Amino acid sequence: MGMCLPCLGGAADDVVVTPDPETRRRQLAEAAEKRQKETAYRGVKNPEAVERKRKKQEEIEKQEMTTSVSGGGGGLKWQVG
Repeated sequence: MGMCLPCLGGAADDVVVTPDPETRRRQLAEAAEKRQKETAYRGVKNPEAVERKRKKQEEIEKQEMTTSVSGGGGGLKWQVG
């Protein structure tokens, strides 16, 4: 019966110290960002090229929005008569 108790002597050495809450939050945030990037670029061989194309497309759309607002409807005009 005395053989069960000696194995508990080293139990204090096996305890894992958890980091403080701020460090833990930062680690969880980094892991979440990494998972999002992996999910977003799944199956894409060159994610940098995809990102460049997306930014270029956004710039083009932004230019179109500014020119259409400042242009005042320039384009074709309908004439009846």
